[in-house]
Amino acid sequence: MTTLRQFSYLVALADYRNFRRAADAVHISQPTLSQQLRALEAQLGVTLVERNESPVQLTPIGRDMVARARKILLDVKDAEDIARRSKAGMSGTIRFGVTPTLGPYLMPGIVASLHRRYPDMRLYIREGIPDEQARELARGELDMILSPLPVSGSDLHIEPLFREPLHIVCPPEHALAQATRVRRQDFAGIGFLSLDKRHHTHRQDRAICHDLRAELLEDYEGTSLDSLRQMCGSGLGFAILPELYLRSEVGGENMVTRLALADWKAIRSIAAVWRDGAAYADSYLTIAEAIAAEARRILDDPL
Repeated sequence: MTTLRQFSYLVALADYRNFRRAADAVHISQPTLSQQLRALEAQLGVTLVERNESPVQLTPIGRDMVARARKILLDVKDAEDIARRSKAGMSGTIRFGVTPTLGPYLMPGIVASLHRRYPDMRLYIREGIPDEQARELARGELDMILSPLPVSGSDLHIEPLFREPLHIVCPPEHALAQATRVRRQDFAGIGFLSLDKRHHTHRQDRAICHDLRAELLEDYEGTSLDSLRQMCGSGLGFAILPELYLRSEVGGENMVTRLALADWKAIRSIAAVWRDGAAYADSYLTIAEAIAAEARRILDDPL
C-alpha cells in the first residue's frame, strides 16, 4: 500500500535531485530511501526515477506523480493544522519568509507588537529571495511570505498591503546633490547600483534605468540595501532606495542625498502571501493587517 512517507521521499528526491541529500533531508539512510522508492514504483507499476542520470532525473510520470504528491502532503498538513488551530487559537510557530529589502527595517516593531497581543504565537523569520520563497511557500516549507509584487505561483492567496515610494539617491558630493532643480534628463548615462538579478528590486531598477536612459552597473551588485547605500555614499554610483528604508534607524540618509524630482516618481507594491485554503489563514491575515497598519503609519508620518 502506498504511504504518505513514500510520497514525502519522492518529493525530497525531486527537490534535491540526489539520493544522499534527499535522504539527509528526510532523516533516513540512503539505502532506505532507495528501497522505499523502488517499493513505491513496484506498487504503482511504473518507473518514477531515472537512476543512471546525475543529477537524478524523474520520468514524465514521475514528474506528474511529484506534483500530485506535493498536493496530497500539503492537504494532510493543512488538515492537521486545522485540528491544532481549533484547540490552540492564535498560537504556535509560523514560518515567515520576508525579503531582505523590507524585513530588517519594518518587521522588528511588528514582531514586538504581535508578541504583546499574542504571547503564544512565534514567528520563525527567514530572509530570502522573493521568487525562491514563493516556491518554498508552494512546497509547504514556509507558511507565509512578505514580498514585492508580482508573485508567481498557483494556489496562492495574495493580500496586497501597501504601496511604497522609491527614491533616487546620489553621493553627497555629486553635482546633482547641489542642484536646485533635478529633471529626468539629468540621469542620462549615469550609473546606478542594484542588488543581484534574482531580486525584484533588480528587475525594477533595470526598468527605471531604461526609462531614465541611465546605466545599470552590472559589475557592482549589492547584497543588501545597506551595501547599496554605502557604495553610493562612496561615490561608486547612484541608487534607488525605498521610503521605509530611508526613514528607518537601520537605514537612513546618512552618506547619501535624496533627490527630489518634479517629473518622476516610482513605487513598489508589497503583499502578504499564503497558500489558498491554509488552516491558519485567519492568523496570517491578522499578521498581514498589522504589517499594513505599521507601514501606513510610518509612510503617513510627515518627515
